[in-house]
Amino acid sequence: MASSEVDQKFLGRFAKETNNSYAFLASKLYQILGLSVLLSKKLVRARRLRRLDTTRDTKSLQLYHHIIWLAREGLWILEEYVLPMVRNSTIYELKVLSYKLRASFYHIFVLFHNQPSINQTAIPSFSPLLTADIKGKGKARDSLRVSPPLNPLEGGPVRTAAALPPGLTPISIPKPSASFLLPAENYIPKASQYFEYASTLAEAYLSGSHPIRLSVKTEYAAYLYDCLHDGEGSRKLAQSAIRDVYNAKEGMDDDMFEDAAELVGILGKMMKRGLGGAGSQGSGSGSTPMVGEISTPGTTPRSTPRAGKIDVFNKGLPELPREW
Repeated sequence: MASSEVDQKFLGRFAKETNNSYAFLASKLYQILGLSVLLSKKLVRARRLRRLDTTRDTKSLQLYHHIIWLAREGLWILEEYVLPMVRNSTIYELKVLSYKLRASFYHIFVLFHNQPSINQTAIPSFSPLLTADIKGKGKARDSLRVSPPLNPLEGGPVRTAAALPPGLTPISIPKPSASFLLPAENYIPKASQYFEYASTLAEAYLSGSHPIRLSVKTEYAAYLYDCLHDGEGSRKLAQSAIRDVYNAKEGMDDDMFEDAAELVGILGKMMKRGLGGAGSQGSGSGSTPMVGEISTPGTTPRSTPRAGKIDVFNKGLPELPREW
């Protein structure tokens, strides 16, 4: 996410390198880095509160409001100042990272402020199969839930008048309490578009083993699994990213090697999520592990830079199925 340790490391590096030649750009990168550091701990805490009813104004909602505010401010700095300056830049690593961060901020909006909630989007709508079931048996199966229709005036789901006792009027579901910070709307289309664009840039400009490219793929796979509920697409993306690492021939130094090794380890776990095997158990409730929550693998000797094909990644990683 925008709080990834790899992203923060490269943000600090680019801010330092551009401090003399592009001081204004460096200042904005430092601001985004500061917001990212603040977001990292709050996102880890918020993972335990995702099932909280965000329509209730409780004390614990302050954490959600702070996350949304930090992401909103980071996105504004990024779109207002950074992206216009890096759009035609030949520093491709910074360019890819900037567009990846835009997708990351929208990822946060989808997780914590999407309307409808990503948990509601998985509820099946009123289908012909359910209609036939109701007509045939007189009642619907308990395993199927019907989504309430949309109120054209309020823009939110309401109870139908036929399902209410006489004398009661339809009541709109309250909007999220963070609407004063950010409009409550569906951010999934933009987030999907921005992730696809960042992934295309990463494939065009960066090698398969580059940590920034792996960071893009890792969060994109997490987004597919957690927000779009596309387990198969997430596993395919993770396997494709690991395959690109196997085929990479570019050299890298020790720091980049360690970052890439950490991200490949996360992608290896994502390959098995949702399959019901032993490999999908490491993430607890099934949610995506964040980069900052996973301990870095054992450090490698800092003597000579890594060069050539990275065969070390083959050790301990799951074998790719032949059909992929």
